[in-house]
Amino acid sequence: MGFLIIILILVFVIIIPNIKIVPQSRCYVIERLGSYYTTWHNGLHIKIPFIDRISSSVSLKEIVKDFAPQPVITKDNVTMQIDTVVYFQITDPKLYTYGVDSPIRAIENLTATTLRNIIGELELDQTLTSRDTINAKMRSILDEATDPWGIKVNRVEVKNILPPQDIQEAMEKQMRAERERREAILKAEGEKKASILIAEGEKQSAILRAEADKESQIKIAEGEAEAMLRINEAEAASIQMIKNAEADQAFLTLRSFDALAKVANGQATKIIVPSDLQNLATLGTTLQEMFKQDKK
Repeated sequence: MGFLIIILILVFVIIIPNIKIVPQSRCYVIERLGSYYTTWHNGLHIKIPFIDRISSSVSLKEIVKDFAPQPVITKDNVTMQIDTVVYFQITDPKLYTYGVDSPIRAIENLTATTLRNIIGELELDQTLTSRDTINAKMRSILDEATDPWGIKVNRVEVKNILPPQDIQEAMEKQMRAERERREAILKAEGEKKASILIAEGEKQSAILRAEADKESQIKIAEGEAEAMLRINEAEAASIQMIKNAEADQAFLTLRSFDALAKVANGQATKIIVPSDLQNLATLGTTLQEMFKQDKK
């Protein structure tokens, strides 16, 4: 009975505590007699009591560290606060355990010094507009520097850039002035386009009015020409009818007198000299004889 109790004590005190289950995405660094022995990954493992020791438990997940703002000075001597976020992952638990003391603090200090070196080569405007360039340079430098520590830097992001208060106020005034300038330009361009459209409309209207007047005058001229043509045709038909009726000389002379009367009817002074005075005299004698015969 006493022997069984001793066995149970050994099982619960010595054997069970030395049975370890490593969870997923973690690993244990094992030392044997004070020296690195092996790395346990996920699964069931047993260590030798009083000989093996778990040196460190390391997470293999990607780790995100948001470091406090760091004071940096730009090339044009502007001091500002910049804080960064570093995304990294442990790839070698042994190097992570034995490569550097306090790896997280080491990464933070390395990030601060690297950031100061990069920003020191840039002016204020370049710093504010070159975040992608800064991120890429920092990731490359940190990834190379942390290789001996068993760390892989996946991404570095500049989170905030805080210039001094007076610089912020000057930048706000500059931005406000720039917005006002753009607004004035847009307003001027709008007024210009409106003036152009109005001028184009007036031009088109004038062209249409001119074309309408032209068409109207053409129609009037065509009407007058057609009326004159009809009159001439009627006069030609009348002359042709007289000709066909074989009118005597007296009738023709009377028609000539009618024409002379129409020509003489007007405000202007007209002098009409017949080209054949002898015929007129003869005509007068003929008319006189015709009147005498009518009286008898």
